[in-house]
Amino acid sequence: MQPFVHLHVHSQYSLLDGQASISRLVDKAKADGMKAIALTDHGAMFGVKEFYNYVKKKNAPYNDEIKKIKAEIAGLQKSDDADKEQRIGVLQGKLAEAESHLFKPIIGCECYVARRGRKFKEGKPDMSGWHLVVLAKNLTGYKNLITMVSYGWTEGFYMRPRIDKELLEKYHEGLIVSTACLGGEIPKKITQGNLEAAEEAVAWFKNLFGDDFYLEMQRHKTTRPDTNTDAYPLQEAVNKELLRIGAKMGVKVIATNDVHFTNEEDADAHDRLICLSTGKDLDDPKRMRYTKQEWLKTTAEMNQVFADVPEVLSNTQEIADKVEYYSIDSGALMPFFSIDESFGTEEGYRERYSEADLVEEFGADAFNRLGGYEKAIRIKLEADYLAHLTMIGAEKRYGANINDETKERIDFELNTMKTMGFPGYFLIVQDFIAAARQMSVAVGPGRGSAAGSVVAYCLGITDIDPIRYDLLFERFLNPDRISMPDIDVDFDDDGRGEVLRWVTEKYGQERVAHIITYGTMATKSAIKDVARVQKLPLSESNRLAKLVPDK
Repeated sequence: MQPFVHLHVHSQYSLLDGQASISRLVDKAKADGMKAIALTDHGAMFGVKEFYNYVKKKNAPYNDEIKKIKAEIAGLQKSDDADKEQRIGVLQGKLAEAESHLFKPIIGCECYVARRGRKFKEGKPDMSGWHLVVLAKNLTGYKNLITMVSYGWTEGFYMRPRIDKELLEKYHEGLIVSTACLGGEIPKKITQGNLEAAEEAVAWFKNLFGDDFYLEMQRHKTTRPDTNTDAYPLQEAVNKELLRIGAKMGVKVIATNDVHFTNEEDADAHDRLICLSTGKDLDDPKRMRYTKQEWLKTTAEMNQVFADVPEVLSNTQEIADKVEYYSIDSGALMPFFSIDESFGTEEGYRERYSEADLVEEFGADAFNRLGGYEKAIRIKLEADYLAHLTMIGAEKRYGANINDETKERIDFELNTMKTMGFPGYFLIVQDFIAAARQMSVAVGPGRGSAAGSVVAYCLGITDIDPIRYDLLFERFLNPDRISMPDIDVDFDDDGRGEVLRWVTEKYGQERVAHIITYGTMATKSAIKDVARVQKLPLSESNRLAKLVPDK
């Protein structure tokens, strides 16, 4: 049996299209003995962090064991033990065994590629573009992929977030691509009978991606009358040409299953989800239908489907082997706050403070955690300016003669903000709140744990005196729990847009982002939605929904 890895997989983050949860996809692939799985949601990478974190959690016991074995090997290599070579050999066997259990998350996206460029937004052909599966094989590829997807949403959105070949040319490094489903450029041109254009497209991709470009074939053969029965004959016609073109032009072919749900029995539930997303009834003869073959098939099932071309299965393992293990975790990326040069500059601070000075001020642990001298010198400048603004504000809040208790509290908070690396955050927040007030935008007095900060009170971020009300700063920022501060700021409805526009203009559009919230379908509303597409009477829909307990 040939090894196989799923490289075309949609989770529930392919909104109202994919039905599978990430945990179920990973668990099933691992249980089947697969060494990796890709996540390729439609036009978006919403599920990437959850995917990466879940696989990291599953790999944690093996990574701990690998770390321990490597430490033992390193210790033996430095020793003079007579039998050290033999013991190292045994440990290397254990190391290989532990590494064999690691599961690899392959981060990707099924991108929409605009036919006439991402900025061209006219006419039906460019509404969704061609499909293209793009996988990141290393950290460089991951960064290039998120850059392209971001451009797809911000510059190329036209019914769907679209990238284009200009972006592919610019950000191709570290990426593996395959031709996707029947909606891909090359399959489309084959179905249209334009084989010359299909070969030209293959040549373009091969020239750009080299051996990291693959042709992709699917076989969704179905005998169910309530499914899309037109897809399989088209797939077979396309597959025949893909194999011919691949042999002719030296491009390898891979097998995929266009996964949208986890198990075969989930097909009918997914069918109803598609009715909901397209606004159609279940009995509508013209509605969109899938083949109901789109489950996460096992290695054995895929070997059965592609028994006549086993190399297209083993080629998926080749791709998985190309993909590196890399971390997508990152510290907070903060834009620089513009500090008046009359107060100080980084160049001036470098002349005044040596590395030894900063190690002593921050402490060795904090200095190293913040990223060394170059990062610490910037934070030192921001921290000093923050202290300067805070003392100006403190005089307004508490008067010229600040008592020792308040002064001690301010010093403690400022030092905590500095050693945690967040003075720039507070400078930026106070900056746009001050701007909002100048624009006569109503700003809330502050809520949540930020109300426990005297510094926030002095800066005008909040209007609640934490000393008067005995509020704890540690609920907001705690040196023993390094995490980004979170300040909830309320603006009036009419002024919020003005503040957002001001922040975008000052700090740059590429440094400002909106945070979204994912909503899931609650049980009762899901029952009512499914009842509607199945045309159940309203009384029956309500009766079924009431059977679900409120708690």
